[in-house]
Amino acid sequence: MIVRAALILGLALAAQAGQAQDAASAPGAILRGLDKVSGQTEEFDLATGASTTFGRLTITLSDCRYPAGDPASNAYAHLTISDTRTGETAFDAWMVASSPALSALDDPRYDVWVLRCRTE
Repeated sequence: MIVRAALILGLALAAQAGQAQDAASAPGAILRGLDKVSGQTEEFDLATGASTTFGRLTITLSDCRYPAGDPASNAYAHLTISDTRTGETAFDAWMVASSPALSALDDPRYDVWVLRCRTE
């Protein structure tokens, strides 16, 4: 219950911050994945609309946005992550680079998070 309230508050604050400045869409994003069993990390350079496979997960980037006045600032990306084993969607939401735990993938083996938008 407390986690849900914190999530709602965080999203509300993010929405207010987003209203204060214009956001620009990037052509892609840089993501990082962690296999918690092997300890291996992998970086992904995904174009908007593209997908990649990480272990048993398929990661699809719908959009990556950043403050138009400061491209090096906080990025947030809409990701859809599916489990190829079960065919179920494990994550379908916006993920914030500066606060990956705010809206995180809940998987016992893998972590995926946004590093930044690709602006060039």
